[in-house]
Amino acid sequence: MALYARLFRLWRKFQSQLITREQLVERSIRLQKDWFSLAKRHLDSEDSPVRNLATALYVHCDRLFTFIEHPGVEPTNNAAERTLRIAVQWRKTSFGNRSAEGEIATARLLTVSQTCRVQNRNVLVYLGHAVSCYQRGLPVSSLLPAKRQGT
Repeated sequence: MALYARLFRLWRKFQSQLITREQLVERSIRLQKDWFSLAKRHLDSEDSPVRNLATALYVHCDRLFTFIEHPGVEPTNNAAERTLRIAVQWRKTSFGNRSAEGEIATARLLTVSQTCRVQNRNVLVYLGHAVSCYQRGLPVSSLLPAKRQGT
């Protein structure tokens, strides 16, 4: 927990623009090594939950710190959880779907609505345009961001 607290204090300094990304990366190296070594020390633990956690941390250690080196990546999944909350609330109030096709349609509509919300687009305008394109046999405009040069 102490490593976790130190890492998030460092992240908050970066978020508050008290340190640069380069400083964040540099200062996090020791913390990353400490996480890795902590996991490694407990790989053979007799306590199976400890051993399982240590194994997961050891195997995925490099992925745990993606947010440090890559702009736009957050250290938590809070944004995804907030986005999924709408789908969970809908499912609880509507009692879900009665068919596999209904599940697919719901998933797609929720995906479109949340993507439009994140992109500050009007979901009804987008869906109206999509239906119109479908009826005329035309391709629907993508909700995916345009690819950047060199990616």
